[in-house]
Amino acid sequence: MCPHQPACPSALSADREAAHPVAHHPEQGWSLLCNGVLLFEDTGELLPDGSIIAPHRPLGTGSVIAAA
Repeated sequence: MCPHQPACPSALSADREAAHPVAHHPEQGWSLLCNGVLLFEDTGELLPDGSIIAPHRPLGTGSVIAAA
């Protein structure tokens, strides 16, 4: 149960990454969020039920130069 007010998003919520970190280990590349989600620095996730969310880094926003 999340003690934060307002409560953190659940592990099944689309905004689950907004939950508060309860353990942060940047040297190992992961954080444990209040909702039980393990968030990895490559943006992959491990949900409390064992489900895996593949890394989902945003695509680059740089301009694309077309070949002439």
